[in-house]
Amino acid sequence: MSTNGDSLQKILCIHPDDDMLVALDDLAQGEVVRWEAESFLIGTPVSRKHKFARHAFQKGDLLRLYGVPVGRATQSIKRGEAVTTENLEHYAAEVEIGASAPYHWTAPDVSEWKDATFPGVVRADGRIGTANYWLIFPLVFCENRNVEHLRNALERPLGYAGDDLAAFTLSLLNEDMAAPAPRARPFPNVDGIRMITHNGGCGGTRADARELCKILSAYADHPNVAGVTVFSLGCQNAQISMFKEALTRQNPNFDKPLLVYEQQKWDGGEQAMMQAVVRDTLAALAEANKAERRPVPLSALKIGVKCGGSDGFSGISANPTMGQVSDMVVALGGSSILAEFPELCGVEANLIERCVNDDDKRRFLGLMRDFEAKALAVGTHFADNPSPGNIRDGLITDAMKSAGASKKGGSSPIVAVRDYGESTPDQGLSLLCTPGNDVESVTGIVASGANVVLFSTGLGTPTGNPIVPVLKIASNSRVAARLSELIDFDCGPVIDGKPLPEVANDLFKLVVDTAAGRYRAKADRLQQYDFIFWRRDISL
Repeated sequence: MSTNGDSLQKILCIHPDDDMLVALDDLAQGEVVRWEAESFLIGTPVSRKHKFARHAFQKGDLLRLYGVPVGRATQSIKRGEAVTTENLEHYAAEVEIGASAPYHWTAPDVSEWKDATFPGVVRADGRIGTANYWLIFPLVFCENRNVEHLRNALERPLGYAGDDLAAFTLSLLNEDMAAPAPRARPFPNVDGIRMITHNGGCGGTRADARELCKILSAYADHPNVAGVTVFSLGCQNAQISMFKEALTRQNPNFDKPLLVYEQQKWDGGEQAMMQAVVRDTLAALAEANKAERRPVPLSALKIGVKCGGSDGFSGISANPTMGQVSDMVVALGGSSILAEFPELCGVEANLIERCVNDDDKRRFLGLMRDFEAKALAVGTHFADNPSPGNIRDGLITDAMKSAGASKKGGSSPIVAVRDYGESTPDQGLSLLCTPGNDVESVTGIVASGANVVLFSTGLGTPTGNPIVPVLKIASNSRVAARLSELIDFDCGPVIDGKPLPEVANDLFKLVVDTAAGRYRAKADRLQQYDFIFWRRDISL
């Protein structure tokens, strides 16, 4: 991306080969705007973040953005005319694996960070966490109530409860009650008690039950988790034995405290069982409290990059900034995870060229084609991926969205391709097959081992995760200011001309502070602990 150096610049050319230019502000019909030696008479109003035609196009012509084809004209488009869903449709070129030269990457200069460390949680097997949580979840939705019951029993007495709205409610009823004073934490080295609830475990197929157990076992094994309390009803598809088998496959040497309670086999009733759960969990928390942070190298960072509520600026500011951070992490010996396969449609050729191994090239293309075939089987298509909010804010085709979304992965070589919930390597960039759905994707990224997630947004989203901090990165300063309680970092200055490497370095510092526990993600402050696993099958 380049700029003209004009503080009043109203348009932007992302790539010199592009057929569309981006409006940085609303453009009125009849207005004349300039980009370098070119001038354009705006033929129709162009909203901020949207695009207009750099040349005249005929029906059937392909239009490029980010230097790649992202759409096909459905009718003639005049030079200076807005490009919209009325005159452009999704287009993605067919991709085949062929001979290609080895991929060469110029790593960013990370000498400033070479010897830096952050205080991480070091587990017995040497893996590094960015937090120390006790995790509680059910194997079946029937036990969600018991999880919530345990939340009420533990969070406030142990000092982990957030803001209480009860006092505000009473004030509206003309009653006076002060919010409860924060309690001192008896287990200061335990960063929180985190709960997962879900709608799975029974009523679906055995395949979905196995998938749920795989994801839950990955969460139990995650280095951010000290131990687990598990509820089972007893008659569900996701049996305790199925979960334990998944846990063994996840980590044959799993040795964390694992407290399991099956309600249908419990003598003495629910109250007696819940009292036993509280006693046992408190005893386990005393052991978890013995964990202490100690300095670890930045190579212990394992980030995931995600976007949601994207806008026409996401691929210009926030995503490239995150991509630069991804490259910095990889250059320092850490790892990064790029997910959301529907949002890689149209940029497959570039990603295949970056794959180190031929098997990964084939697997990536196979997973993409299988995913798209399953979408077609139920009457949809990757082209349906852009949401109404995406379209309203300038992302009008899936390929256009993908071309900007892929920038989150930077430019480093791709060392692995993984399916949903599979572990990714501890070094290098990996591709992970997830849907674009915000929570399903983040759930999968965390299951694959990320210990910090970077989440870009142009419209704003509260998405978080129970066991890993999710940093919300704004593509523009307006949403960063309007939704400041959700946004952790503003990439809007990139749009205003601040050099992207400077912004990326500031974001990298925030990542390190978050991993160190010095900064608390806004999603965690709001107790936004989202979990939805990707169901592949039907309900029975």
